[in-house]
Amino acid sequence: MRIGIIGGTGGMGKGFALRWCVKHDILIGSRDSARANEAAQEYSNLASQEYGTVAGKITGKDNLSVAKECDVLVLSIPYENIDSTCSQLLPNVKDDCVVISPIVPLVKTDAGFEFISFKEKKPSAFELVQKYMKDKTRLVSAFHTISEKKLLDPKLILDSDIFVCGDNENAVNTVCALITEIKNLRPILLGPGSLSYLAETATPILLNAMIKNKMKNPGIKII
Repeated sequence: MRIGIIGGTGGMGKGFALRWCVKHDILIGSRDSARANEAAQEYSNLASQEYGTVAGKITGKDNLSVAKECDVLVLSIPYENIDSTCSQLLPNVKDDCVVISPIVPLVKTDAGFEFISFKEKKPSAFELVQKYMKDKTRLVSAFHTISEKKLLDPKLILDSDIFVCGDNENAVNTVCALITEIKNLRPILLGPGSLSYLAETATPILLNAMIKNKMKNPGIKII
Protein backbone atom coordinates (compact mmCIF):
# COMPACT_ATOMS: atom_id res chain seq x y z
CA MET A 1 0.00 0.00 0.00
CA ARG A 2 1.20 3.52 -0.77
CA ILE A 3 0.62 5.93 2.09
CA GLY A 4 0.85 9.64 1.28
CA ILE A 5 1.40 12.21 4.00
CA ILE A 6 0.54 15.84 3.34
CA GLY A 7 2.60 17.86 5.77
CA GLY A 8 5.04 14.99 5.71
CA THR A 9 8.04 17.16 6.61
CA GLY A 10 6.50 18.00 10.01
CA GLY A 11 6.81 16.03 13.25
CA MET A 12 3.64 13.94 12.87
CA GLY A 13 4.44 13.19 9.24
CA LYS A 14 7.93 12.01 10.18
CA GLY A 15 6.52 9.81 12.93
CA PHE A 16 3.96 8.17 10.65
CA ALA A 17 6.61 7.58 7.98
CA LEU A 18 9.01 5.90 10.40
CA ARG A 19 6.28 3.68 11.84
CA TRP A 20 4.58 2.60 8.60
CA CYS A 21 7.57 2.20 6.26
CA VAL A 22 8.15 -1.23 7.81
CA LYS A 23 5.35 -2.60 5.60
CA HIS A 24 4.34 0.16 3.18
CA ASP A 25 5.72 2.63 0.65
CA ILE A 26 5.56 6.17 2.04
CA LEU A 27 5.14 9.32 -0.05
CA ILE A 28 6.25 12.47 1.78
CA GLY A 29 4.36 15.52 0.54
CA SER A 30 5.38 19.17 0.69
CA ARG A 31 4.67 22.31 -1.30
CA ASP A 32 8.43 22.23 -2.05
CA SER A 33 9.40 18.95 -3.73
CA ALA A 34 13.09 19.50 -2.91
CA ARG A 35 12.25 19.79 0.77
CA ALA A 36 10.13 16.64 0.51
CA ASN A 37 13.04 14.76 -1.07
CA GLU A 38 15.41 15.88 1.67
CA ALA A 39 12.99 14.76 4.37
CA ALA A 40 12.42 11.42 2.64
CA GLN A 41 16.15 10.76 2.53
CA GLU A 42 16.49 11.66 6.21
CA TYR A 43 13.61 9.35 7.17
CA SER A 44 15.02 6.52 5.02
CA ASN A 45 18.36 6.77 6.80
CA LEU A 46 16.69 6.78 10.21
CA ALA A 47 14.56 3.77 9.26
CA SER A 48 17.65 1.85 8.13
CA GLN A 49 19.37 2.61 11.43
CA GLU A 50 16.32 1.53 13.41
CA TYR A 51 15.15 -1.55 11.51
CA GLY A 52 18.02 -2.58 9.26
CA THR A 53 15.81 -3.33 6.27
CA VAL A 54 12.18 -2.41 5.64
CA ALA A 55 9.65 -3.52 3.03
CA GLY A 56 8.62 0.02 2.13
CA LYS A 57 10.40 2.82 0.34
CA ILE A 58 10.18 6.45 1.48
CA THR A 59 10.13 9.05 -1.30
CA GLY A 60 9.40 12.76 -1.42
CA LYS A 61 7.21 14.61 -3.92
CA ASP A 62 5.10 17.73 -4.26
CA ASN A 63 1.70 17.55 -2.58
CA LEU A 64 -0.32 17.17 -5.76
CA SER A 65 1.75 14.21 -6.98
CA VAL A 66 1.38 12.54 -3.60
CA ALA A 67 -2.39 13.03 -3.63
CA LYS A 68 -2.69 11.50 -7.10
CA GLU A 69 -0.55 8.43 -6.41
CA CYS A 70 -1.37 7.21 -2.90
CA ASP A 71 -3.86 4.61 -1.67
CA VAL A 72 -4.16 6.24 1.76
CA LEU A 73 -3.72 9.98 2.26
CA VAL A 74 -2.97 11.45 5.71
CA LEU A 75 -3.73 15.16 6.13
CA SER A 76 -1.16 16.28 8.70
CA ILE A 77 -2.03 19.96 8.32
CA PRO A 78 -3.40 22.78 10.53
CA TYR A 79 -7.14 23.47 10.69
CA GLU A 80 -6.68 26.89 9.11
CA ASN A 81 -5.06 25.32 6.01
CA ILE A 82 -7.89 22.92 5.24
CA ASP A 83 -9.66 25.04 2.62
CA SER A 84 -6.54 26.05 0.68
CA THR A 85 -4.96 22.58 0.77
CA CYS A 86 -7.92 20.26 0.39
CA SER A 87 -9.56 22.26 -2.41
CA GLN A 88 -6.45 21.71 -4.52
CA LEU A 89 -5.62 18.12 -3.60
CA LEU A 90 -8.70 16.06 -2.77
CA PRO A 91 -10.40 16.38 -6.18
CA ASN A 92 -7.31 14.63 -7.58
CA VAL A 93 -7.11 11.55 -5.35
CA LYS A 94 -7.86 8.08 -6.70
CA ASP A 95 -11.50 7.00 -6.46
CA ASP A 96 -10.73 4.35 -3.83
CA CYS A 97 -8.25 6.43 -1.82
CA VAL A 98 -8.85 6.50 1.94
CA VAL A 99 -8.28 9.96 3.45
CA ILE A 100 -7.35 10.25 7.14
CA SER A 101 -7.98 13.46 9.08
CA PRO A 102 -6.13 13.85 12.39
CA ILE A 103 -6.82 17.60 12.24
CA VAL A 104 -8.09 19.45 15.32
CA PRO A 105 -9.65 22.97 15.40
CA LEU A 106 -7.54 24.19 18.31
CA VAL A 107 -6.67 27.60 19.76
CA LYS A 108 -4.56 28.61 22.77
CA THR A 109 -6.23 31.20 25.02
CA ASP A 110 -5.58 32.56 28.50
CA ALA A 111 -7.84 29.83 29.86
CA GLY A 112 -5.99 27.04 28.04
CA PHE A 113 -6.49 25.09 24.83
CA GLU A 114 -10.00 25.46 23.44
CA PHE A 115 -11.98 23.84 20.63
CA ILE A 116 -12.49 26.37 17.85
CA SER A 117 -15.66 24.73 16.56
CA PHE A 118 -17.37 25.41 19.89
CA LYS A 119 -15.70 28.70 20.79
CA GLU A 120 -16.09 30.37 17.38
CA LYS A 121 -19.03 28.32 16.04
CA LYS A 122 -17.05 26.94 13.11
CA PRO A 123 -17.29 23.52 11.42
CA SER A 124 -15.35 20.55 12.75
CA ALA A 125 -12.22 19.59 10.84
CA PHE A 126 -14.03 16.52 9.48
CA GLU A 127 -16.87 18.66 8.11
CA LEU A 128 -14.46 21.06 6.39
CA VAL A 129 -12.37 18.31 4.80
CA GLN A 130 -15.43 16.36 3.70
CA LYS A 131 -16.60 19.28 1.54
CA TYR A 132 -13.73 18.57 -0.87
CA MET A 133 -13.99 14.78 -1.01
CA LYS A 134 -15.08 13.14 -4.27
CA ASP A 135 -16.46 10.21 -2.31
CA LYS A 136 -17.35 11.66 1.07
CA THR A 137 -17.58 8.19 2.65
CA ARG A 138 -13.83 7.59 2.13
CA LEU A 139 -12.88 10.12 4.81
CA VAL A 140 -11.94 8.71 8.23
CA SER A 141 -11.19 10.66 11.39
CA ALA A 142 -8.34 9.30 13.57
CA PHE A 143 -5.05 9.97 15.43
CA HIS A 144 -6.16 13.12 17.26
CA THR A 145 -4.63 12.27 20.63
CA ILE A 146 -1.40 10.55 19.65
CA SER A 147 1.80 11.99 21.15
CA GLU A 148 3.99 13.47 18.43
CA LYS A 149 7.14 13.16 20.53
CA LYS A 150 6.47 9.49 21.21
CA LEU A 151 5.42 8.78 17.63
CA LEU A 152 8.76 10.15 16.41
CA ASP A 153 10.76 7.50 18.26
CA PRO A 154 10.07 3.97 16.95
CA LYS A 155 11.71 2.54 20.07
CA LEU A 156 8.89 3.91 22.23
CA ILE A 157 5.72 1.92 22.84
CA LEU A 158 2.72 4.23 22.58
CA ASP A 159 0.23 2.03 24.48
CA SER A 160 -2.88 4.15 23.94
CA ASP A 161 -6.25 4.15 22.22
CA ILE A 162 -7.10 5.96 18.99
CA PHE A 163 -10.66 7.16 18.39
CA VAL A 164 -11.95 6.42 14.87
CA CYS A 165 -15.01 7.83 13.08
CA GLY A 166 -16.12 7.11 9.53
CA ASP A 167 -18.97 6.18 7.21
CA ASN A 168 -17.45 3.49 4.99
CA GLU A 169 -16.72 0.12 6.58
CA ASN A 170 -13.84 -0.74 4.27
CA ALA A 171 -12.22 2.67 4.77
CA VAL A 172 -12.59 2.42 8.54
CA ASN A 173 -11.14 -1.10 8.52
CA THR A 174 -8.14 0.13 6.51
CA VAL A 175 -7.42 2.84 9.09
CA CYS A 176 -7.93 0.46 12.01
CA ALA A 177 -5.42 -1.94 10.45
CA LEU A 178 -2.86 0.87 10.15
CA ILE A 179 -3.45 1.79 13.79
CA THR A 180 -2.82 -1.76 14.98
CA GLU A 181 0.41 -1.92 12.95
CA ILE A 182 1.85 0.60 15.41
CA LYS A 183 2.67 -1.54 18.43
CA ASN A 184 0.24 -1.25 21.36
CA LEU A 185 -2.09 1.24 19.65
CA ARG A 186 -5.74 0.17 19.70
CA PRO A 187 -8.51 1.58 17.49
CA ILE A 188 -11.71 2.56 19.32
CA LEU A 189 -14.73 3.13 17.08
CA LEU A 190 -16.91 6.09 18.05
CA GLY A 191 -19.40 6.03 15.20
CA PRO A 192 -20.04 7.77 11.87
CA GLY A 193 -18.19 10.81 10.56
CA SER A 194 -20.88 13.09 11.96
CA LEU A 195 -19.52 12.26 15.44
CA SER A 196 -15.94 13.11 14.53
CA TYR A 197 -16.13 16.31 16.58
CA LEU A 198 -16.16 14.10 19.68
CA ALA A 199 -12.75 12.68 18.78
CA GLU A 200 -11.45 16.13 17.90
CA THR A 201 -12.48 17.59 21.27
CA ALA A 202 -10.36 14.95 23.03
CA THR A 203 -7.20 16.82 22.00
CA PRO A 204 -7.73 20.06 23.96
CA ILE A 205 -8.96 18.00 26.91
CA LEU A 206 -5.75 15.97 26.86
CA LEU A 207 -3.48 18.98 26.38
CA ASN A 208 -5.04 20.92 29.25
CA ALA A 209 -4.85 17.90 31.54
CA MET A 210 -1.19 17.43 30.57
CA ILE A 211 -0.24 21.02 31.37
CA LYS A 212 -2.24 21.43 34.57
CA ASN A 213 -1.11 18.11 36.00
CA LYS A 214 2.48 18.25 34.71
CA MET A 215 2.17 15.03 32.70
CA LYS A 216 4.71 14.06 30.05
CA ASN A 217 3.29 13.34 26.57
CA PRO A 218 0.19 11.42 27.77
CA GLY A 219 -2.25 9.51 25.63
CA ILE A 220 -5.76 8.20 26.22
CA LYS A 221 -6.47 4.63 27.31
CA ILE A 222 -9.98 3.26 27.96
CA ILE A 223 -10.00 0.59 30.65
